[in-house]
Amino acid sequence: MFCSKCGKDNSADSRFCKDCGAQLSAQQISCCCGKKPLPLLILGIVLVAAVLAFSAGSIKKSPSQPATSNQGAAQAAASQAKNLTPKIILLISEQNIEGPQRCWWASEIDLSTTEAALAQRIMQSGYEILEPSQLKKVVNTSPAFRLVSISENDSVRLGNLSKAQYVVIGKAIASAGGNVPQSTMRSCFANVTAKLIRVKDGKVIAYLDAAGNSAHMDVVTGGREALGRAGEDLAGKIIEALNKEAGK
Repeated sequence: MFCSKCGKDNSADSRFCKDCGAQLSAQQISCCCGKKPLPLLILGIVLVAAVLAFSAGSIKKSPSQPATSNQGAAQAAASQAKNLTPKIILLISEQNIEGPQRCWWASEIDLSTTEAALAQRIMQSGYEILEPSQLKKVVNTSPAFRLVSISENDSVRLGNLSKAQYVVIGKAIASAGGNVPQSTMRSCFANVTAKLIRVKDGKVIAYLDAAGNSAHMDVVTGGREALGRAGEDLAGKIIEALNKEAGK
């Protein structure tokens, strides 16, 4: 405590100033005794404030952690589901009216009319169709893969190299009939025969056929329409066979 007369610092239990001998009052003793705990009080307040600030920061961060975790789990589940989706290769050669037999694996064309109709329906049912662009590198590895009349064995080999689970191999042919009565339009027909093959063991799990028809003034256009309808008809039968295979 400090002496009010001379300002000398004295011990807390002193009653008289050790320098000038003046009596130290009780008020001085109380004030001086109350000064010493002040730094500790300030330190305590600072520590409490720091703990509260840290706790608030942890509470703000915690809601985002489950979101990040859930997002990662969702992405992993989606990736796994995609890997489990059966992949299918379509190998349907096609011959329209007045045209040659053609196919994407033997020439630089995309899916045929029949295959395009097949692909649309099959993908809508949850299966994956491997596009020609995805298979181009594998097809170019062997001349046998570039034959219009690709064999069953080579189609299975192509499926294995492309990591497909199924291959659909077959032919689609369109033909023209007579004139529609009292019309200038021609009747057009299309027939498709195909096999659904399981790649892992090369077993044919379904022999399928389908048909379609159309009427058009231009037989080429009419043939294309008939081929598309035949493809849609065949797609329903392929989906039924695949669902049966999967136990659906």
